[in-house]
Amino acid sequence: MSIEITNEVELHDEELQDANYQPPPEKTIEEIMAADQEDESLRRYKEILLGAAQAEKIVVDMNDQRKVLVKKLALVVDGRKDMELDLTGDLSQLKKQVFVIKEGVQYKVRIDFIVQREIVHGLKYVQKTYRLGVPDLIVDKMTHMVGSYPPKKEIQCYITPSEEAPSGLMARGTYSVSSLFTDDDKHIHLKWDWTFEIKKDWE
Repeated sequence: MSIEITNEVELHDEELQDANYQPPPEKTIEEIMAADQEDESLRRYKEILLGAAQAEKIVVDMNDQRKVLVKKLALVVDGRKDMELDLTGDLSQLKKQVFVIKEGVQYKVRIDFIVQREIVHGLKYVQKTYRLGVPDLIVDKMTHMVGSYPPKKEIQCYITPSEEAPSGLMARGTYSVSSLFTDDDKHIHLKWDWTFEIKKDWE
């Protein structure tokens, strides 16, 4: 994470798409399987990609109409136990659980999620970081293209590339993070805020 102070006006997370980009139209699993039947290699590829999803409508939570159920966020640091946030409960309480990050360490963010009902296209993880006490001042922003996923009963996960926590006296302190899990069709699957603190050491 490179801490770069910026005062520029930011677009809303759901408006980060290139204005000229047009995502492909949404299609059901049945429509995808019915297309290009004459192309044997493409048909086999789709069968492999979709797996069991083509044989049955995979629904993990009947009471949740979303296609993507975001379950957990974790900070991953080599040699240490993953620091996890449960994203299935009261999201307003997440800021009370402050992650401590040692300055200068390499870390990754892991998102655990379930895809149900239909294929989801162009999943994207967007994260904006603010210095606590200065809510309108973005010090870091990152966007990661997660990809397209078929429905599965099992949890799927995405791990960001490695980031380096800032170091030095000026970098130490508490930060507020706004995270968003969205897709090509601008569906907001989950939006949540959380907090971390950069210290000289882990304690």
